[in-house]
Amino acid sequence: DDRIGRKFLNPGPGFGGSCFPKDTLALTKLAAEAKAPIRLVETLVDVNDKRKTAMAAKVISACGGSVAGKRIAVLGLTYKPKTDDMRDAPSLVILPELQAAGARVVAYDPEGVRSAKPLLPGVEFADNAYACLKGADAAVIVTEWDEFRALDLARVKGSLTTPIMIDLRNIYPIETMKAHGFRYVCVGRGFGGEG
Repeated sequence: DDRIGRKFLNPGPGFGGSCFPKDTLALTKLAAEAKAPIRLVETLVDVNDKRKTAMAAKVISACGGSVAGKRIAVLGLTYKPKTDDMRDAPSLVILPELQAAGARVVAYDPEGVRSAKPLLPGVEFADNAYACLKGADAAVIVTEWDEFRALDLARVKGSLTTPIMIDLRNIYPIETMKAHGFRYVCVGRGFGGEG
């Protein structure tokens, strides 16, 4: 199965979608009913749930410990690129956590806005990435759409009130972001990327 391997072993804000979350929960339930719990899968489900909340905390930390009154631009809402599927998408946890912390959240997704609107009350939706970024105090990449890999970084920096980029998919090299003058926070890269 080519879905297993390095192609899918990338850091991120947690998994979502219609299959893997449902299948892991079904497997743990079946095992529990058979009185043969599968601790590894149970732990996987628990870690994934906590990961999404931890990503919201990462955004808050990158913004100096508070997002109260700040405009946070979120790029990507769907659980993966090239779909409008919002089922179990990490954004469904991350954005409400940011709102609960006082952020004004504006979001853009190339295909998922219509699906996301009823699921994310209070979120402002933009028509494109640059409209989303305009006047924001920080940018957060949640879904790794190709469109976000090709952003004009000088334009992004000029659109933000502070050049903070929290990249939950590690789509940019640390050196590139630093050369463009960003405070760049990514996932699991350690020194230099504030991961």
